[in-house]
Amino acid sequence: MSRIELKHIDKYYGDNHVLKDINLTIEDGDFMTLLGPSGCGKTTTLRVVSGLEKPQNGVMTIDGVEMINADLAYFAEPSKRGLNLVFQSYALWPHMTVKENIAFGLKIQKLPKSEINQRIQDSLRMMRIEEYVDRYPNELSGGQQQRVAIARAVASNPKLLLLDEPLSNLDARLRIDMRSELQRLHRELGTTIIYVTHDQVEALTMSTKIALFKAGELSQVATPMELYMNPIDLEAADFIGNPRINFVEGTAHYENGKLSVSSELGQHIFDQADMTDEPIPDGEFPCVVAVRPEQVHIVEEGTPDSLPVTVYANQPAGSETLVSLRAGESEFLSKQIGLVQYEINQPLTVHIPPEKINIYDAKSTRLIKRAR
Repeated sequence: MSRIELKHIDKYYGDNHVLKDINLTIEDGDFMTLLGPSGCGKTTTLRVVSGLEKPQNGVMTIDGVEMINADLAYFAEPSKRGLNLVFQSYALWPHMTVKENIAFGLKIQKLPKSEINQRIQDSLRMMRIEEYVDRYPNELSGGQQQRVAIARAVASNPKLLLLDEPLSNLDARLRIDMRSELQRLHRELGTTIIYVTHDQVEALTMSTKIALFKAGELSQVATPMELYMNPIDLEAADFIGNPRINFVEGTAHYENGKLSVSSELGQHIFDQADMTDEPIPDGEFPCVVAVRPEQVHIVEEGTPDSLPVTVYANQPAGSETLVSLRAGESEFLSKQIGLVQYEINQPLTVHIPPEKINIYDAKSTRLIKRAR
């Protein structure tokens, strides 16, 4: 079991308040990704969990056992927390073979030689690098070295595995391969994983949950699908998704449980069942209509609930085509699968499913109407 709770964690570096009242629960067996831009506090949170950083305030427990208590009188050392770390740098001993690198920590634990050999074989098999057992790190590629670093971490059977941007030094193809390996590793081991990255593709494809950070604060904790479909505010919506979400200014009117929205994407009415728990101003107020490019469908003229547009630009990219469209003064993207060619200023018709639209209060920037 490895359930982690962080309660009211504050961390300062001098006058810089880098973690601001962080409250986060990571359930046993989660693959929790800490996501956000550089300097948002995600790595500092990982270091607090690992015991490499001591906060100025807060409580942390692992399986209900306090690692950091309320008055900070007790602070468990990393070795007492039952975890292993994999950093961005591989941190392999250059004078040791792959086998010796993996065995190093196991020997410190004074495990029997037969068990050490078995754990080495098992970890190499899981990472599919059995044939490199007698090689030195300088004889391996970057991707192979990263696999060795992960194999070394899992060989000690940690109940908690912490990964700090482990794929950022790899090329695009290797990152895709390693994402698959980490997913498979998580399923096989059932270990709780905390993974730090600024790459939203890594977060969306591997995680069971994502904690989105913003300037030292937790912005949203949700499943990848929920975070992608319903970002909690405009900043989160702008950060998540590639290509980025479309924003169009609009005017909303809320009365008797009905939200009427008018924008250059058309007129829409939404029921109370579509609303979030955020307070909604009565009467008329400015809003922002948000829709993902893949939800802007190019359709035949005359399709019900369609919108006339013109082509502003056409960007074929092999497996997909990004089409920049204009409706009135608003410009927005449509993502089409495959290679499609449109002419500049060509008139088209699009359909946007109303249930896929997000509505944000322009003043508070908070989500008030969910997509489903």
